Amino acid sequence: MNDSLLSPSLRRRPEEGRFGPFGGRYVPETLMEALIQLERDFIRCRSSRAFQSEFHCILRDFGGRPTPLFRARNLEAFYGRSSPKGGRTRIYLKREDLCHTGAHKINNCVGQALLALQAGKKRIVAETGAGQHGVAAAAVSALFKLSCRVYMGKTDLERQAPNVQRMRLLGAEVVPVTSGSMTLKDAINEAIRDWVTNVDTTHYLLGSSVGPHPYPRMVREFQSVIGRETLRQISKAEGRLPDAVVACVGGGSNAIGMFAPFIPRQAVRLYGVEAGGKGRRPGENAATLCRGRPGILHGSYSYVLQDAGGQIQPTHSVSAGLDYPGVGPEHAWLKESSRAEYVSVSDRQALKAFRDLARCEGILPALEPAHALAFARRLIRRNPGLKTVVVCLSGRGDKDLDLLRERAS
Repeated sequence: MNDSLLSPSLRRRPEEGRFGPFGGRYVPETLMEALIQLERDFIRCRSSRAFQSEFHCILRDFGGRPTPLFRARNLEAFYGRSSPKGGRTRIYLKREDLCHTGAHKINNCVGQALLALQAGKKRIVAETGAGQHGVAAAAVSALFKLSCRVYMGKTDLERQAPNVQRMRLLGAEVVPVTSGSMTLKDAINEAIRDWVTNVDTTHYLLGSSVGPHPYPRMVREFQSVIGRETLRQISKAEGRLPDAVVACVGGGSNAIGMFAPFIPRQAVRLYGVEAGGKGRRPGENAATLCRGRPGILHGSYSYVLQDAGGQIQPTHSVSAGLDYPGVGPEHAWLKESSRAEYVSVSDRQALKAFRDLARCEGILPALEPAHALAFARRLIRRNPGLKTVVVCLSGRGDKDLDLLRERAS
């Protein structure tokens, strides 16, 4: 994305990886040199034709790209019947659930694993919430013969058991985290502690667009393949840009990857959908941009769910991948600049959207993008004049089947 295409109020500050006031590096001194070197490696590889060629070849041959842009005609009819004016907005799904390992996470993992090899690092540490990033990290570690340790909160480990088994089958060591709320936030804490201790031999393969610079920019770069493909595909299918692009937001990697090429295109409305959980009170949701305020978490200045004293609040979501009290700094900047709108969807609405897609189109989405689907229905009902809406279907739902069975019993 070219900053010169943006209005002055939307342009990012390059120093220290800032997006407006957000971003930066707030880390122990022991990590500063490692982050500076990682930034140098990233900048060098980003401009290297050989690196880019290898990255895209592996995404094609190993990751399964490009993923289809699927027109959900049955869902269009179903949502159209719910429209006050009986409209028929065309709905397209970007099928990241068809990527190898079942989600968009493989894009970033391939890119960062190649960076680790360039730096001579032979060991990977990673965090995971829903398990999709952990599975992708384990898969690329097996491909590149890297040692892999994945930290996962005990709560998430229990509710995403199929992905735990996949990680172990792929050769990764999965370490349960029993501190704090035993979810993604705590897994990131433990992964950072490991990295600090082993920084000379280890690359921290951070899975979302959070954390200290250069991680938010780096993850966005590797994930922007989603949006670039979508831009070409929707232009070919419709001969025009979409009216709206919708993606779920936890830390925000699939959303920023989808949004990236559309940000300069002001006619396209961007919607990030957070976890509204089971209520508006603290501890009942994970809607950071809707209910949080600026603060520092995991080495970056962004929006955070915190109390009046600055303590991180507990969170809740039916989807483990959205159960996080922070968000990527570029999303905070997009909110502050009003370039994107951030909304929330409840557990109940997400579960209904899961069933709608399954029964209308024969696709089982992960509970994370089910939040985006639920909001797409709301958006279409309230704006019957919309011609096209693109939803990022960031992952598949087999990991959530045990949880769904419990909810149904």
